Amino acid sequence: MSTNPFWRSMSIVAVSALLAAPAYGRAEPVADSHPSGADRFYRQTLEWKPCGVENLDKAGGECANVLVPLDYGRPDGRTITLAISRVKASDPARRRGILVSNPGGPGGPGLDSVDLLGDVLSTDVLASYDLIGMDPRGVGESTSSPRCGWPVGEMVRSAGLDPLGFAHDTVQSAGMAASCVVRDPELVRQFTTRNTARDMDVVRAALGEEKINFYGLSYGTYLGAVFTQMFPERSDRVVLDSAIDPDRYWTGLVQDWGPADEIALDDWAVWAAAHDEEFRLGATPQQVRAKIEELVRIVHRQPIVIDGFAIDDHWLPFILHALLWNFRLNEPLAATVRELADAAGGPPTTSQTPRLRAIVAALRDNENSVLAEVACGDVSAPIDPLWYWRNIEESRATQPVFGALAGNIQPCAFWPRPVEPATVVRNAAPALIVQATGDPRTPYAHGVRLHQYLSQSRMVTLQDVRIHMTFRPELSSCVNNAINTYFGAGTLPDADTTCTADQTAS
Repeated sequence: MSTNPFWRSMSIVAVSALLAAPAYGRAEPVADSHPSGADRFYRQTLEWKPCGVENLDKAGGECANVLVPLDYGRPDGRTITLAISRVKASDPARRRGILVSNPGGPGGPGLDSVDLLGDVLSTDVLASYDLIGMDPRGVGESTSSPRCGWPVGEMVRSAGLDPLGFAHDTVQSAGMAASCVVRDPELVRQFTTRNTARDMDVVRAALGEEKINFYGLSYGTYLGAVFTQMFPERSDRVVLDSAIDPDRYWTGLVQDWGPADEIALDDWAVWAAAHDEEFRLGATPQQVRAKIEELVRIVHRQPIVIDGFAIDDHWLPFILHALLWNFRLNEPLAATVRELADAAGGPPTTSQTPRLRAIVAALRDNENSVLAEVACGDVSAPIDPLWYWRNIEESRATQPVFGALAGNIQPCAFWPRPVEPATVVRNAAPALIVQATGDPRTPYAHGVRLHQYLSQSRMVTLQDVRIHMTFRPELSSCVNNAINTYFGAGTLPDADTTCTADQTAS
């Protein structure tokens, strides 16, 4: 531990926040089979009704609430409800089961399965499965916690360029954690991935099914992998798109965003330089990157106030991160950077670009605290602020834009310890893992590692594409065919396969 008074005070903040957290003992891990006294949840009868969601209603969908225990270790205690949807198989004579999906997050609402998969699943697959959407516990229409009252919408942001900015984030993160946990600690601490996997098994049983077929995107791949570990006998055809290495979730995954985002920024800079006549960000990739790095320094000195929100060196890297995940966003990202550069040094203004307007509105008005409730409740994070600051400083030379974002402290550092250990995923459940080599959100190495951990899996690599989520229309017919073939016929590729995109950015 450093003897510097600044770092000593930051460490005191961390320890004090942890000591002030409500004192709940760690529960013993619950067996993955039905816990004693929980039979009523697995045998319940569901009451279906219209969803009131345009896509689902148009597709003939219906919705129901599923009762589950808050704490599977105490099935006679508090209960919560899960909102699920069902779009029945289009050909009852060919129906083979249910296809559950999760769109990512953690904290992403998953009720609208048609919105996620309706335009990419083949006619044969749609004929064979009931599509099941689910808002996980804590999310959307399912039981959730009261808003935490965060001063900003997101917990992931850059530490900025100097120690004072990091100190601000440290103190604010401690307050953000405390404001969430104090409201209903018994509820919030049970919003975990392991419990969501148990919830999926209750949904399976309530629907009268023996097994679950599953499509998971991003965080949904972590949920899917955890489910295969906890319920291997209940796992059928599983597709994991843009996968997370379960050993790197959560802190390690965010750290890995740093180098991946820097590579993505370089890739975008090539495109931006080719479109310099329109966006005036630099005639070479090097000039475009220099423009970005200079803009970070500018907003450190004087934030740009747009739509009532101050974009400084904490939030500019986050905005870039939010737009770099998809090469199809090259033009909106360039328009956003151009607008920010034009507004730098000027008076408060109003956003003129839709993407920037949406991001600023979310940071200003929409609290994404469920991300913290799940991620921090799943896996412990280091508690010493000095650990984060050292990582940030070490990363600056090679990650000048995103190192301070990927290494920054978050509310997880001040969260109570998880109620049970994280899941170690090592099993032989069959699965199809699909990963783009240029994915900045779940870098390619994560998919490779999960492929190793799921010994009977096959991997499809989408080569040389900067994209997060490979199963999309008009992206790669090779990828889409592999996924639809697996869901439809149950056939995994004979060996790992490489695909290319049908089109790329111009």
